[in-house]
Amino acid sequence: MEAGQEEIYSKVLRAGRRTYFFDVRETKASDYYLTITESKKFTNDDGSYYYKKHKIYLYKEDFEEFRSLLGEMMDFIISERGSEVISERHQKNYSPNEDSNYISSDNKESFSDLNFEDI
Repeated sequence: MEAGQEEIYSKVLRAGRRTYFFDVRETKASDYYLTITESKKFTNDDGSYYYKKHKIYLYKEDFEEFRSLLGEMMDFIISERGSEVISERHQKNYSPNEDSNYISSDNKESFSDLNFEDI
């Protein structure tokens, strides 16, 4: 760990191939900030694996606006698409062309245009 970045408090969220680390760290000036790290596991062709990590540094002066926007974005997603996760779309071999139940928002055909004889 880098000098001046002491870890104070940590939580881990494991979510499939992704792991999220929430770490409170201390600056050289003895103030606290938050790091959020996403770590995702990938497998090489030979069976070995590696991790890709992405990190966000969040400082106290940004907490309220970050919390507000994060909440707004999460509320929007839930209200527009619901909370159910459609797992098939998360599979490596997923192709939207093969998913006959998938209708994109730019598709002009509506369900009312379908006839049961077509099925």
